[in-house]
Amino acid sequence: MKRREWLPRMEDFRRTYLRLCKEKGVEPQESIVAQLQESRAAQGFRLDLSGQSLSVDTCSVLARAFQKDIILTEVSLSDCMLSQEGAKVLLTGLFGNTTVKILDLKGNNLRSAGAEALGTLLARNKTLRRLVLEWNALGVWDEAFSLFCEGLASNSVLTQLDLRNNQINHHGASALAMALKHNTILEVLDLRWNNIGLLGGRSLLEALQKNKSIVQLEMAGNNIPSDTLRALEQTIGHNSDRQSTLRESRSRTQLLSMEIQTLRDKKGHQFRSLMETIDRQREEIGHSTRSTSIQLGQLQEALNERKSAVNSLTAKLQMTEAALALSEQKNHNMGELLTRVKAEKEEQRERHSRERMKEQEDCALREGKLLREIQNLTETNIQLRNQVEEMECRCKSQQHQIFELKQELTNSTAELKLRLAQAEDRLEKEKRRSKQALEDMDSLRQKEVEHVNHHLEESERALQERIFKLEGQRIQLEEELSKAKAACVTERAQAEEELGRVRAQVRLEEQENLSSLEEKLRSTRSSLQEVQLHCSQQKQTISELQGKTSHQSAEMDGLRRRIQELQQELSGKDQEKVAEVSRVRVELQEQIGHLQAERTAQGGLKEKISALEREIKVLSSNHREALLDKESEMSSMLEKLRLKEAEIQRMREDEANRASYLQSAILTYVQGSPLGQYSSPKK
Repeated sequence: MKRREWLPRMEDFRRTYLRLCKEKGVEPQESIVAQLQESRAAQGFRLDLSGQSLSVDTCSVLARAFQKDIILTEVSLSDCMLSQEGAKVLLTGLFGNTTVKILDLKGNNLRSAGAEALGTLLARNKTLRRLVLEWNALGVWDEAFSLFCEGLASNSVLTQLDLRNNQINHHGASALAMALKHNTILEVLDLRWNNIGLLGGRSLLEALQKNKSIVQLEMAGNNIPSDTLRALEQTIGHNSDRQSTLRESRSRTQLLSMEIQTLRDKKGHQFRSLMETIDRQREEIGHSTRSTSIQLGQLQEALNERKSAVNSLTAKLQMTEAALALSEQKNHNMGELLTRVKAEKEEQRERHSRERMKEQEDCALREGKLLREIQNLTETNIQLRNQVEEMECRCKSQQHQIFELKQELTNSTAELKLRLAQAEDRLEKEKRRSKQALEDMDSLRQKEVEHVNHHLEESERALQERIFKLEGQRIQLEEELSKAKAACVTERAQAEEELGRVRAQVRLEEQENLSSLEEKLRSTRSSLQEVQLHCSQQKQTISELQGKTSHQSAEMDGLRRRIQELQQELSGKDQEKVAEVSRVRVELQEQIGHLQAERTAQGGLKEKISALEREIKVLSSNHREALLDKESEMSSMLEKLRLKEAEIQRMREDEANRASYLQSAILTYVQGSPLGQYSSPKK
């Protein structure tokens, strides 16, 4: 906090203190005002009133000031000789305070009322982090100290507690042990120079077996045997190791979550790119359909033009026939010589009309063939679209199957973790039960040695049976892990078989499409050959007609002009036929070009299918890598299980050593060996 932010607040605290003193009719202590001036000048948030005697009225004023929204992070009231009422009032003022984090009440002889107020303070205050209660004789009053311990049990923010030289006996230590069983936040506890003794040390040892948060415990000068002190040090060392491992595991979980997030982002990016490629393919297919529809319209227009040309030709033929009929009527009087010529001409006309009818029928057949080919092309386009949609659906289903496999793997790992946690809980429960059995043995130390030995043997048998049960559970977990691995392998094999089937189906469909296109090309080539043959036949017939007309012109001098006109008309018709044949050739070449374009488009589709197969291979490789990672995780979990088993074996050995130590201690006690007494040095 900057100076301009905290200076007004310290000034407000001084003003509120002076105002409350006026309201209560109490003279403000000069030492407190001077301390506030010093803290204001030193730019601090610490109120130090150590060594100053505070009356009840001053304590009430300070309590009301603490209830205001004024920033004070540290309050020192050591050696202030607080009375019971003053301490109670001062501590009640700190119940709702949200800024004080360190409170020092050293050497104030708080007694029973102060201990009860401290218990309520710990139960209600949510910001206090450190509490110093040295030289206060809190352990003299058992009921008040039990209330203090209840408040400590319900506290969720205090991390450091100093209880040196408070005359705490084994009853107070047992109450403190019960509080430590429920408190999971306290990290540093100082109990030096009290009178805890053997029973208190054992109760604290039992509590620390359950409490995993305390990492520093001072127990010097408490008449506790060396073996219990060593056990307490071992438990504190285990707690510190556990805290360090928890920190490492949290950091590792954070790193793993970050890596998982990056992998998810990569997969999402790949999925988006795949969807973009699919959208592009759809756009290309739509463009190709539009182009084919345009080509169909052009073909329809060409057919309409051909129909109009045929109609014009039929009209011209009708005109020519009418003109010939008129010429026959005019030249009917020519005589018998001309009748033969007329009969021959009529026969030629009939032949010509038959040939024209045949040509019309051939044109109609060609038009029908063209329409059928167009319909076949549209059907092939529709089949290709359906195939592309089926491929997209199969890709989506395969992606869904891969996602389901990943979910199953995550579920299996979560179940394994839950089972491991349950096994750890069961181990802790069994530890507690074994500790309870040891406590029962300690409470019944005045009984006979044979009964104690029998009880120890029964507890060891129960522990062995529980250990056998845990080993059976571990074997079951390993079997379930092997089953999960086998299920993953079978699912992977099924996915690979489905991929092979899809590839075979796609290849068969491509071969069928290629064969149908080749058949269409052959049919178009055969139709071109037929048209060329028909054109050659027409040319031969025209040359024969020209020869006949030349012979008839020599015989009929009078009709040369008319025959020449007919020859000119016939040559014009021949030119029109040649033009029509050339048009048909051009159209067939265009159709061939379109078929080649479709073939190239099919080649592009083949390339896209190969790209999709490559993507499927990449996904399968990623899936295999994920499976390998999961297998490595499972191996690490098995190693952790082995480590847990080693710890269980070590604990069993420790418990056996402890049982032997207890047996020797009980034998010495029965034989009347005196116990060493420790004298607590005074400060």
